[in-house]
Amino acid sequence: MRIIETDIPGPVIIEPRVIGDDRGYFFESWNQRDLDSQLMPLRFVQDNESRSSYGVVRGLHFQKGEFCQSKLVRVVSGRVLDVAVDIRRGSPTFGKHVAVELSGENHLQFFVPRGFAHGFAVLSEYAVFQYKCDRLYAPASEGAVAWNDPALGIDWRIPADKVILSEKDRHHPLLADAEGLFDYNENLYL
Repeated sequence: MRIIETDIPGPVIIEPRVIGDDRGYFFESWNQRDLDSQLMPLRFVQDNESRSSYGVVRGLHFQKGEFCQSKLVRVVSGRVLDVAVDIRRGSPTFGKHVAVELSGENHLQFFVPRGFAHGFAVLSEYAVFQYKCDRLYAPASEGAVAWNDPALGIDWRIPADKVILSEKDRHHPLLADAEGLFDYNENLYL
């Protein structure tokens, strides 16, 4: 796999080595040894999958405190715009985001470290989205930031009148009002 740095230190794009021939293709979507040596030692404890239709925006979500999570995300089928927002107060990139298109065709993966809010928008007719988490989901520790916070300046690449949100995602606070954000000077991996 090849690690591609982004404009913000922490989130990285992972490009697997895809082997293809007239039968189709093969690639390792995850290898503990490679991840440990090329990124950082992580132990994933939960795999999740969602299927969503065009225009669905999920996010921007994070887990607070001791339940904060790293995520390794990918798309099995379809296309999404995947977004990570730095929510570490004091960070030189606080409130900035990285956006990457993930698809079943490009096989790219996106690593979202602890201290970042995460979300995605479905750009294709539908998308099957998978992600690994390094801590278990804890409902009482949910945190979120409004997907359309103007201060974030995210172009979700979907017309506003076509965006489909859950009821919960309609009511998240702006970043300036969000609670449970992280401290840039705290090591979230200790």
